[in-house]
Amino acid sequence: MREILIVGGGYAGFYTAWGLEKLLHKGEARVTIVDPRPYMTYQPFLPEVTAGSVEARHAAVSLRRHLSGTRIIAGSVTRIRHAERTVVVRPASGPEYSLGYDTLVVTAGAVTRTFPIPGLAQQAIGLKHVEEAVAVRDQLLTAFDRAASLPPGAERRKLLTVTFVGGGFSGVEGFGELLSLATAMLKSYPELSFDELSFHLVEARDRILPEVTGGPGAWVVSSLERRGAHVHLNTQLLSAVDGHVVLSSGEEFDSALIVWTAGNASNPVVLNRTDLPVDQRGLLVVRPDLRVGTDNDPVPDVWAAGDDAAVPDLASPVPGAHTVPNAQHAVRQGKLLAKNIAATLHGGKVRQYRHRSLGVVATLGLGRGIFQYRSIVIKGLPAWLMHRGYHVLAVPTWERKVRVLSVWLTAALFGRDLVSLASVQHPRDAFVTGGDPQRPDEGRRGDQVPA
Repeated sequence: MREILIVGGGYAGFYTAWGLEKLLHKGEARVTIVDPRPYMTYQPFLPEVTAGSVEARHAAVSLRRHLSGTRIIAGSVTRIRHAERTVVVRPASGPEYSLGYDTLVVTAGAVTRTFPIPGLAQQAIGLKHVEEAVAVRDQLLTAFDRAASLPPGAERRKLLTVTFVGGGFSGVEGFGELLSLATAMLKSYPELSFDELSFHLVEARDRILPEVTGGPGAWVVSSLERRGAHVHLNTQLLSAVDGHVVLSSGEEFDSALIVWTAGNASNPVVLNRTDLPVDQRGLLVVRPDLRVGTDNDPVPDVWAAGDDAAVPDLASPVPGAHTVPNAQHAVRQGKLLAKNIAATLHGGKVRQYRHRSLGVVATLGLGRGIFQYRSIVIKGLPAWLMHRGYHVLAVPTWERKVRVLSVWLTAALFGRDLVSLASVQHPRDAFVTGGDPQRPDEGRRGDQVPA
C-alpha cells in the first residue's frame, strides 16, 4: 500500500486528506497526517472567539472525527529527509522516530513572527491558535473584574488598557472585536466608565489592512478612532517590560493585555531542517501544479501548499507573483492537491492552481465590517453580515456550520456570555488550598502537563 504523508493538519493539510479519502480507492494508499494538535483551527473565527461570539471548540475541527480514514499522529515533524524518503517525528510523548513515505505533502503552515523586543516574550499573547484567543478573552474579562474592585488610579488604568501590535487582518479583526466586547461590557460594570478604556493598535507601516486599497483602509482607521481607539501608524513597539509599552513615536503607557499579530514567519522545519528547495524567504519552491521544485528541476513525489509554499499566482498580472498566504488560497490549494495526487496515482492529468480572489471581508466588531472586491466597497452592517455568511459557508463540515449558527442565534436572543474561565488554567487551586486565600499558589503545583 502506498504511504502518503501529510506534514501539518491546517487548512491545506486537512482539505488534502479530506479530498483523498473521497478520491482514492479502498486499499490503494494509506494517508497519514502528523500534527501536534488534534484539530484544524479555522483561524477566521479566532477574532470572534476573543469576543465570545463563537465558542472556542467550534473554531476547531476535529481531525479524528472528520478524517475517519486517515491515520492521525499527534506529534511534530522536526526534520524532512527526502533523499531517504523519511521524516523525523517528535511525538507528544516518547522518543523521536523516523517515518517513511512514498508521497510527501508539506502543509506545515507558518508560525508567528517575533522580534527580540524587551519584555515581548514575557508579556504578549499571539492570536494564531484557539487557546490564544481564549486567553485573550479571559484576560480582558478578568481585568474588568479586578478593575471594578480598585479605586481610580494607575493600576486600574493599566488593567483597562489593551495593546495590539500588527495591523493585518488578524490584528485589526481581533482589535475591533475586543473593542466591541469591552464597550458592551461597560453596561455590566457601573463602577467603570468608557473614558477609562484605552485601546491601542500599533502598526509599523503607514496603513493597516494591506489587502484593501488606501481609501477603505483609511476608513477603517477613522472608524476605530471614532469608537475611542488609538491607532499608531508608522510606529514600532520598542519595549514591553512588565507591561510598560514604549513606542518609537515616544509614547509610553502601561498595558495589562498585549496581543502580538505582526505577521508570519517561515516554519522552522521548512526554513532549515529539510533537503527540499526553498527560496530566499524560506518558503518551499513550488510549481503551478503544486509539485515541489521547478519545471526544469522537479522533486519527485513531493507536493506543498499553504503558508509555507511559494505558489505561483497565475491569476496575477504581475510576473513572478506568488499567492498571498491566506485561508482562501490554502483551502483551494488543499482541494486541488487531493485531485492532483489522485490523478497522478490513477494516470490522469494534473491541473495548475489558478484562483482569482473573491474579494476581502473583515469584521470590525459586532455589526461592523468592511468588504472590498476591486472597486466595490461595502461598509458597516451589510459587510459584517457578508463576513458571517461567507465564513459559516466556508467552515468545513455541516456539523460545525450548525454549531456556529446556533451560537450566533443564541447570542442574538440573549446577548454575549460574559463569563471568564481563566481559572481553568489552574484547576487544582480550590482542591489543594481548600479555598484559603492565604495559599493561592499551592494548588498550581502539578497543574502543568509534562512535555
